Amino acid sequence: MNGRKLKELSAADSLRRLASVPLGRVVFTRHALPAVRPVNHIVSDGQIVIRSSTGTILSAGLAAFEAVVAFEVDELDVEERLGWSVVVTGVAQLVKDPEEAAHFKSILQPWVAGEMEQVIRIRPEIITGFELVPAAVPG
Repeated sequence: MNGRKLKELSAADSLRRLASVPLGRVVFTRHALPAVRPVNHIVSDGQIVIRSSTGTILSAGLAAFEAVVAFEVDELDVEERLGWSVVVTGVAQLVKDPEEAAHFKSILQPWVAGEMEQVIRIRPEIITGFELVPAAVPG
């Protein structure tokens, strides 16, 4: 098998790929340590939108205040060793406008059973992405 190289993705291509997959991982701080939770999401106007239940670890870590978080998505083929990964760093905040929250609730259906009353948006500040592509064959 030939080696692979990393190809950097533009911010626009990274966000497009992020929007193309339904599941990502949000990284936040819990008790001054990093915590990670898988969540389903959508991208709206360049911002990542997720839902959470009041009183959960995720809710407490993100919704109580504007928290700096990371959000990661990927699509990897482990057999071919090809794929891509995108990491967004930004500020998470509760969507407080009732109409806007209702709109997101109507289009973002949680994978987890139960009420997911809170809608949280992540406003990207730093967007990085890379793609694993075949390295050039020496010739």
